[in-house]
Amino acid sequence: MRKLSCYLLALLTASGMASEPPREDREPEAATGYIEKQAVVKSKYMVSAANPHASLAGKHILEKGGTALDAAIAVQAMLTLVEPQSSGIGGGAFILYWDNEKKKLYTYDGREKAPAAASADMFLEDGRPMAWRDAIVGGKAVGVPGVLRALELAHSKHGKLPWQDLFYEAAVKAEQGFKVSPRLAKLVALEIHPGVKQFPETKNYFYPDGKPVRPGHLLKNPALASTLNKIAQGGADAFYHGEIANKIAEKVQKASIHPGVLTAEDIAAYEATERNAVCGQYKVYDICGMAPPSSGGIAVLQILKMLEPYELAQYKPNSPEALHLLTQASRLAFADRERYVADSDHTGMPYVGLISSSYLKGRSRLMDKRKDMGTARHGKPYMGNSFAADNAYDLPNTSHVSIVDAQGNAVSMTTTIEMAFGSSLMVEGFLLNNEMTDFSFVPQYGDQFVANRIEPGKRPRSSMAPSMVFREDGELYMVVGSPGGSRIINYVAQTMVGVLDWDLNIQEAINLPKITNRNDYTALEKGTPVEQHKDWFEQRGHKVKVIDLNSGLHGIVLKDGKLIGGADPRREGVAVGL
Repeated sequence: MRKLSCYLLALLTASGMASEPPREDREPEAATGYIEKQAVVKSKYMVSAANPHASLAGKHILEKGGTALDAAIAVQAMLTLVEPQSSGIGGGAFILYWDNEKKKLYTYDGREKAPAAASADMFLEDGRPMAWRDAIVGGKAVGVPGVLRALELAHSKHGKLPWQDLFYEAAVKAEQGFKVSPRLAKLVALEIHPGVKQFPETKNYFYPDGKPVRPGHLLKNPALASTLNKIAQGGADAFYHGEIANKIAEKVQKASIHPGVLTAEDIAAYEATERNAVCGQYKVYDICGMAPPSSGGIAVLQILKMLEPYELAQYKPNSPEALHLLTQASRLAFADRERYVADSDHTGMPYVGLISSSYLKGRSRLMDKRKDMGTARHGKPYMGNSFAADNAYDLPNTSHVSIVDAQGNAVSMTTTIEMAFGSSLMVEGFLLNNEMTDFSFVPQYGDQFVANRIEPGKRPRSSMAPSMVFREDGELYMVVGSPGGSRIINYVAQTMVGVLDWDLNIQEAINLPKITNRNDYTALEKGTPVEQHKDWFEQRGHKVKVIDLNSGLHGIVLKDGKLIGGADPRREGVAVGL
């Protein structure tokens, strides 16, 4: 491995960054309201996604006899249109697919990749990391999109309906227009992304006549309709080769702000990857998630395994005693995450050491039921490892889809363009991601490399945690996941505890007031009953912040021959089915 220049290391050391990664705290995505929701109960099939149009597009595919994977493609196409700030074909995804007939779980990695010309110091200016609000804008932040290749790979194995049929509804809706939701309108009006108004194509779309789109405004996207029709007819190759790929590369390289190095050759070379799932036992259940470059599967499992000796079932749902334990397990998981988890295709590090029972039993004993442990140190699951902790930022916009079809097959897919509105660069009707900012901006501290540093062709670490839970008899029990940046890990773990330990239905578990701790401070969800516990936590040594915690959980539980669906009241999604 090539070390940084002596000049750069000297700058890092002089600034204090060679010994400790800097932290830049960001609030989660803006709150857009709370809509009370009840669990949806069906018997045949179900889709729970982040927008009603998307959920219905998936349902319509299931009505035609499509598989859960077929439905996921239709959902993603529609989300690109109606929830453009969160995910789309210009981004990436992790997909879990349960084949109910074979009783086999498959996982597909559609995470973006760094361009071949990317360099470890590309987000450093005069030896210092760029501010994240500067880094996310423009071409430098864009990684090679991966979601379409991942969906295509999964469809080749698990699809039933023709590929071209899966884009029809979204293409028609893009041509005819859709009514802008209150959530999208509010996020546009808040100008939460500094770049949206700086690029003419993006500004003109979201600010017609110079004003932000209003709720109920009929927003048409003929460019996206054309793009979706090309992909429908030509497959993913229509995106990764030819006109669309060339326009993406040109947009990135000629961006007026932070032009990037992504090329058409980078796009053409992208391949999605099938990986082994990260699985482990929690009580009588098997918990399965995504392997690196996602940290979500590892961290969620670590948290649950470390909580296992404390028998959370003895506590009332969301009691402060139980929530304290959740924060302590999360501290330990995040300490390991920052040190060890990155694209294992580049690090060569197996993740099994991080989830071994013996290792996690030792980590669990570090937890104190009476007080906050403070900043947790990483463990030592590997001999001779010398990776440094990193300063990567997981930004809070993303989307999650949970689907179960009539044959019992299931999809858990978390999909993203990273920060709300991605890089703000718009091409052929869709936004491009800013996933390059999920890498550590600083690649090395002293003589220690950061595992999640930028390298050509590498996939940035993610916190996305699409998950499935299986009963003791091996049957599927729960499909769940969430957006929310690095807080995804806490949202998913807390929801699992709600269902598995506190016997809540999936909607009740999703509704639980949120608490997070990413080995920093304990965040309590503003405007909810957990606010009342602020003094309780502070008396036990926690540094507490009361803030909006905008999860976007979507889940389905299979119980007693029924499908029980939930959608997060903090966002606009719905569960639908038959």
